[in-house]
Amino acid sequence: MKVVLVAACALVDVDGRVLLTRRPEGKTLAGLWEFPGGKIEAGELPEQCLIRELKEELGIEVSPDCLAPLTFASHVYEDFHLLMPLWICRRWQGMATAMEGQELAWVKPQRLKEYAMPPADEPLIPHLIELLATPGG
Repeated sequence: MKVVLVAACALVDVDGRVLLTRRPEGKTLAGLWEFPGGKIEAGELPEQCLIRELKEELGIEVSPDCLAPLTFASHVYEDFHLLMPLWICRRWQGMATAMEGQELAWVKPQRLKEYAMPPADEPLIPHLIELLATPGG
């Protein structure tokens, strides 16, 4: 079975909300909400992928030292296995804007479960809730 490596990022704003993006029509799993990110290209480090994807998808600049690894998802889909490390980021330059026509939502961690997500993203939610509910988290 093919393994697909995808990097994802939980952008957390000053109010402790997490950014979700909605997969546009025409894409696999269209209409579901996810953490921004994308497939890691050949020869690309996961952090480089995130920096590139966040610029392309959201128009923001992220420094590698502002990315902190949090957890990962490992999920078997019908025709591939997804391995998705999740980073957390609290500092970036610019305002997150839907550069590819996707919907954006800033969501309090306790409300993340209210958003329909791909199966691989769902196990990441408790880690975010725990981190962001902790004093100083």
